[in-house]
Amino acid sequence: MDGGYGYDSAGAQGWLNSVWEYSPATGMWTWAGGSETVNAKGVYGTKGVPAATNIPGARAGGAGPASILRAPGNVWLFGGYGYDSTGTPGSLNDLWEYSTTSGEWTWVAGPDTANANAVYGTQGVAAVTNVPPPGVILGWTDANGNLWAFGGNGQAATGAAGYLNDLWEYSPANDEWTWVSGSATANARGVYGTQGVAAATNMPGARDDEAYWTDASGNLWLFGGYGYDSAGALGELNDVWKYSPATAMWTWVAGSDTANANGVYGTFGLAAAANIPGAREVTATWVENGDVWLFGGWVYNSPSWNDLWKYPIQ
Repeated sequence: MDGGYGYDSAGAQGWLNSVWEYSPATGMWTWAGGSETVNAKGVYGTKGVPAATNIPGARAGGAGPASILRAPGNVWLFGGYGYDSTGTPGSLNDLWEYSTTSGEWTWVAGPDTANANAVYGTQGVAAVTNVPPPGVILGWTDANGNLWAFGGNGQAATGAAGYLNDLWEYSPANDEWTWVSGSATANARGVYGTQGVAAATNMPGARDDEAYWTDASGNLWLFGGYGYDSAGALGELNDVWKYSPATAMWTWVAGSDTANANGVYGTFGLAAAANIPGAREVTATWVENGDVWLFGGWVYNSPSWNDLWKYPIQ
């Protein structure tokens, strides 16, 4: 567990950068690194070089939520709102790797200063100068160990804040980001095309707090969130999308292309093509035996959901 917004050892409230490990075997927590006081600045060291003194600055959600992705043997951390190398607070788009073996952080990519604009480069072309915007969300790793990230709430290429729909891939082997698809500007509407048909022009609308998962073939799936529909209206979404890295195309699979759609529950326990959860965000998801399970979620200014759904993805 790393960072967040809360209370330090003295009871002061603010942003944190402490790293903790919990052992189920012993039932005990270990303070593994970082500061015991709030609002600590980052110690970046030398880019690409792990060191015991390196530590990301205190950070949490804000104008770009801190994004953590766990992989075998390491933890990846991207961005958030917090403190840079000078102790200045703001939106961050730095990439870090933490080794659970050595207990050391490595500053991998991105600037060590806050409020830096993204560098999109040329779509589809990797470059060492490319940097995603603060706010993009690390989502998954592929079979080659590359990191993928999509959307979120942050700053686009011009520095304008809003919802994002850009898709990025990071290659640890080459130390390069690639802007794969989506818009370089905030608040882009969705381009749905024909349901069930992949197309190079298809693109989910900009959004945040969507559910996401991957299947056995390495495809990315998205559900819902809060963002923009096909008409450019902002609201809760219940659309299902699939992205194929092999074809570099999105497919609108199910759900509505308009915001704030009602759910279609059908008969309890019985699958049907017409069934679909209602529009929502912050939905819990997990994958088991070729199915994705979705539980609950939240709708702005409305009661939270506690319904459980199963959807086949194989």
